[in-house]
Amino acid sequence: MSAAVVAAAACGGSSTPPESKSAAAPAAVPAAPPPPPALGLYVTNEQSGDLSIIDVETGKVVGTIPLGKRPRGIAASPDGTKLYVALSGSPAAGPGVDEKSLPPPDRNADGIGVVDIQARKLLNVMKSGTDPEQVAVSPDGKNVFVANEDAGQLTVLDTETGQIAQTFKVGDEPEGVTVRPGGTQIYVTSEDEGAVFVIDLAAKKVIKPIKVGPRPRSIAFLPDGSRASVPSENGGTLTLIDAKKMAAIKTIKLGDGIRPMGTVMAKDGKHLYVSTGRSKMIYTIDTATNTVAGMVEAGQRPWGIALSPDGSKLFTANGPSGDVSVIDVATNQVTTKIPVGRGPWGVAVVAHTP
Repeated sequence: MSAAVVAAAACGGSSTPPESKSAAAPAAVPAAPPPPPALGLYVTNEQSGDLSIIDVETGKVVGTIPLGKRPRGIAASPDGTKLYVALSGSPAAGPGVDEKSLPPPDRNADGIGVVDIQARKLLNVMKSGTDPEQVAVSPDGKNVFVANEDAGQLTVLDTETGQIAQTFKVGDEPEGVTVRPGGTQIYVTSEDEGAVFVIDLAAKKVIKPIKVGPRPRSIAFLPDGSRASVPSENGGTLTLIDAKKMAAIKTIKLGDGIRPMGTVMAKDGKHLYVSTGRSKMIYTIDTATNTVAGMVEAGQRPWGIALSPDGSKLFTANGPSGDVSVIDVATNQVTTKIPVGRGPWGVAVVAHTP
């Protein structure tokens, strides 16, 4: 550079250097997103169309990710790097609403959103059939299983290609979808038929429906996969299913007016936790005696429910109040409520190592 300057001065016959040009300002480098919290709670907000990120240790919302229309069901990949979220362009409608009175669905909005947890952004939306409501992920992370509510269908997605791998016709209004431990069978609830449909992935067929109570909403298995528990929102009951025999073996009555919805099983299988929506309560079921071991009022219409990895905290998404309740499992008390977006629906907990 200095040699070039000297040569230019000599040619010009003057000792005065040429006027220098101002250097261009360096392009701004986008700030890297903060690392995910050591223990993160991820909440889908159906009405505001976004995802709230909560640092469980501080009890604060540390980020919000726009998603799309009506995010509801949510599940994390086994390696904790991605979230899969059901997005739906179907208009929201409660039980008994005349569908003819509703606006037409936006089918371009239907799909499974793939969220990069580290980058805090929506990567893409996989086509998944119409009106996806809940999702589950295979133990190896290669497949996402989708309950398509208005199509009466289970859709299997290949997470590597983002394409539909298989579809299975199940009962109308499927909602809950869960992988039986072992990964070879999928259980899907049909609200319309009051049944759980069992799909054998290896055989690529629906094995059979199992009758349960009216309007089943979710499924939770014992850790060894021997038994499933299915809540009946309109029956106020839990149906226990012998998974080997694929038959209902017992019905637990939770009480008149109780509307059981979401379920999560403790890692040791000793307790099952049940959200009850409009009934506001969280029930604790002793799985050895099949009796109610406790209950606590969680909030307004608790639906989505999740446990911390160590089993010490329980989280519920309370739609009408726009918050998440944190329940101390040892004392069975709500310790705090964390405001999130509008209409929180689903919750997922992900632990990250520094």
